[in-house]
Amino acid sequence: MFREAGAADFASVMELYRQLHPADAVVPEERARTVYDEILQTPGMRLFLLEEDGVAIASTYLNVIPNLTRGAARYGVVENVIVDAARRGTGIGKAVMAGTLQAAWDAGCYKVMLLTGSKRESTHAYYRACGFVAGAKTGFVAHPPA
Repeated sequence: MFREAGAADFASVMELYRQLHPADAVVPEERARTVYDEILQTPGMRLFLLEEDGVAIASTYLNVIPNLTRGAARYGVVENVIVDAARRGTGIGKAVMAGTLQAAWDAGCYKVMLLTGSKRESTHAYYRACGFVAGAKTGFVAHPPA
């Protein structure tokens, strides 16, 4: 079942995120919970789960952003796409992305973007299979100065 995450899903989401970036420093639970609650309470920020037998097996994070061009149509940015490691390659990723894209279209987005730092062709093939087109625009990322 594809659904929006709620307050009770904090532990499930964090378990998936530990698989997404296993080398990241562990954020203290109180801080992580504060950020999680902020995400859930902020209009336009949507955290999704795909469940199987009541267990979260995939997640995506969709930001729906207001826009003054394109007839004031919103656009979406997808982040933190994760499928439980034991279930990768089974179609779960396409299912969670299909639900996420549908949520974006339902919100009136005229486009949805994502960036990946992965150099793996299999990751790029996955995003293409989900309907994304590489190279349509040049992506740039800025980070704060060190």
